[in-house]
Amino acid sequence: MKEFTYIIQDPAGIHARPAGMLIKKMQTFNSDITITKGAKTVSLKKLFALMGLAIKQNETITIKADGIDEDAAIDAAKQVIASEKI
Repeated sequence: MKEFTYIIQDPAGIHARPAGMLIKKMQTFNSDITITKGAKTVSLKKLFALMGLAIKQNETITIKADGIDEDAAIDAAKQVIASEKI
């Protein structure tokens, strides 16, 4: 299992556009990928689950990947977060 923690920088938090980009990218991997905010953990392959977390600026998230392509999945999540300036 691989994971990384990140503090959201975007004043709008994780809103629809970056969430959609993140989900679209994560759906290309076979690994189980989750995102955690506080005590809630959801699949990072389901848009409504991610949007349901209502992640805001300065909140901490943890993304975990477990599976055959976990390294690539974590690297891709980091790239999307960087490119979308989340």
